[in-house]
Amino acid sequence: MCSICGMIDFRQEFDEVLNCKILQNMGATMLHRGPDQQGIYFSSGKVFTGLQHNRLAVIDIENGLQPISAILNGVKYTIVYNGEIYNAAELREEILTELFKRTGKYPEFMTNCDTEVVLYSYIVWGEDCPCKLNGIFAFAVFKEQIGDTLSGDAPRQSIFLARDRFGVKPLYYCWINDHKTFLFSSEMKGLLRHPDVRAQMDQYGLWQLFYLTPVTLHGSTLFKNIHEIQPAYSVSIDCTHSYGDYGEVPKMYSRKYWLIEAKRFTGEREDAIRVTRELLEDAVRRQLVSDVPLCVFLSGGLDSSVIAALAAKAYQEIGEQLSTYSFEYEGNKESFHSTLFQPQGDDEYALYLADYLGVNHTVLTAPTEYIAEFLYDAVIARDFPGQADIDSSLLYFCSQVKILHTVAMSGECSDEIFGGYPWFYRPEMLERDFYPWIHDPKVRIGLLRDEIAKADEGYEFLSRIYHEFIAKCPGLSDDSPSMAASRKATWLSTNYFMTNLLERKDRMSMYSAVEVRVPFADHRLVEHVYNVPWEYKFEEHSGVGEKSLLRNAMRDILPDKILWRKKSPYPKTHNPAYEARVTAMLGERLERPESVLHELLDPNQLQKIFRSENTTWFGQLMSRPQLIAWLYQVDVWFEEYGIDLSL
Repeated sequence: MCSICGMIDFRQEFDEVLNCKILQNMGATMLHRGPDQQGIYFSSGKVFTGLQHNRLAVIDIENGLQPISAILNGVKYTIVYNGEIYNAAELREEILTELFKRTGKYPEFMTNCDTEVVLYSYIVWGEDCPCKLNGIFAFAVFKEQIGDTLSGDAPRQSIFLARDRFGVKPLYYCWINDHKTFLFSSEMKGLLRHPDVRAQMDQYGLWQLFYLTPVTLHGSTLFKNIHEIQPAYSVSIDCTHSYGDYGEVPKMYSRKYWLIEAKRFTGEREDAIRVTRELLEDAVRRQLVSDVPLCVFLSGGLDSSVIAALAAKAYQEIGEQLSTYSFEYEGNKESFHSTLFQPQGDDEYALYLADYLGVNHTVLTAPTEYIAEFLYDAVIARDFPGQADIDSSLLYFCSQVKILHTVAMSGECSDEIFGGYPWFYRPEMLERDFYPWIHDPKVRIGLLRDEIAKADEGYEFLSRIYHEFIAKCPGLSDDSPSMAASRKATWLSTNYFMTNLLERKDRMSMYSAVEVRVPFADHRLVEHVYNVPWEYKFEEHSGVGEKSLLRNAMRDILPDKILWRKKSPYPKTHNPAYEARVTAMLGERLERPESVLHELLDPNQLQKIFRSENTTWFGQLMSRPQLIAWLYQVDVWFEEYGIDLSL
């Protein structure tokens, strides 16, 4: 894993030295993502194009410094890449065969890294190359013709950027200087380091912050004029001519290269179970490849247990022992209380399965003070206020995992694919006018002053986007009501809730240079499960109901205690000392006259928070302590990023 960033300056007069310095500064903000090696490449013709890379070495440790270039038929291709391609070995052979057909000779790969595989995939298949990749990725390929053309025109240049199907790896961009300069970066902080990029937030950003976050709308961010390249999209830009050559601003062409399809399932129940098992086993085995120590996050819940069991089996076949980690909080055993969303604690189950599988297991316990202190770092890691201690705890745990391991595997994404959330089987949640994981949309927006919030207008705007998105859900005309609801819940969950969780996992882990892989987010598995009848995914007679397809696929590899355990999400602290600490931290911020919270919040509504019931208002984990901590993060964010409100 790594970070990438780049700049294309179309201005007729640009400062090459200054642009290179700015590009280095942009990359320096993301050294945490790639502490092992740094590289830069630039090309100065009529247009300045620069690429920067920070490397976290996972495969072929000695080689693989980026940017990497290849020359074929008078064209030079240069790549910066962040990700892992799990079918790299097969693609390498396919590339060699295809290029031999075209040129009569084989290309000479200089490394064993998948970076070159991605580069040559673009050389061979052009803009269709992302369709060939099975993995997590964000990359840019700069293409430049070497030497003059026969017509005397300037050599052609272009840049191509692409992001994986579910957005596991991040990629942001913006246009500045009156649309004359294009910037891209793995994290928003890289863009914000450019002296001409301002940290602004308009009304639409404010609505997203107080209604939706940590989820954000597709293609947008909380920052005005900073956008994301959406999951399963690629973009291309012609870099041949400087601004003004033809009196037009440069154009960016966007393309969606993958979309899940609704298909008729023609098999039987056992066929659905068998294919699920085969795809999962294949995904896990592919993602175990690493030249650095690898571990598995094991909570003792069904999802992480599936990954751990399959990984442990693969390790045992080669005579090695798998390492696993579970996460706990200081004081949780004494203060834990069961809820609809978190019916059980994890520690007993994680230890039980670790012993059952014979893995080398470590329990990491997060001190309450650290979870509070890391709230600040979590804002910096994510570039906006996310999920309070749900973020800061993972940030802490990953910093401890990094001591011995650089790569981890996680059970993330199973609930969105197999139907593990309540809105999959509780119609009243799915049939609302708003995102089903937001139990009370008014909790946060209601804290704002009325003239700032414009709450009704914001709700109407976001609700309209919600319904427009739902209307695009792929389905068949003869889907049963239960199947149509299943598709709708999966469509929503994988495109919104899952992308949020993947973003959280990436930022919190990569802040400590830990690469987390998510086998459930294999597009082949998603395509299969999306079309399996709901009755196979939710079998009421099983006693548990949700995720029956996954449970049945793993019935011979997991003990019943784990296999039929009721869903329990990522753990959070229940220690009352945490709420007391974050309440004090928020109070300290409010004592500062320059705090933005004085401008934003209605003081009467703020006081109601401390007297309110401790109910869950977002997802499965965000309740009163998290709301207090989140407000602290909002204040930190505005101050540290110098947010300019443009309402």
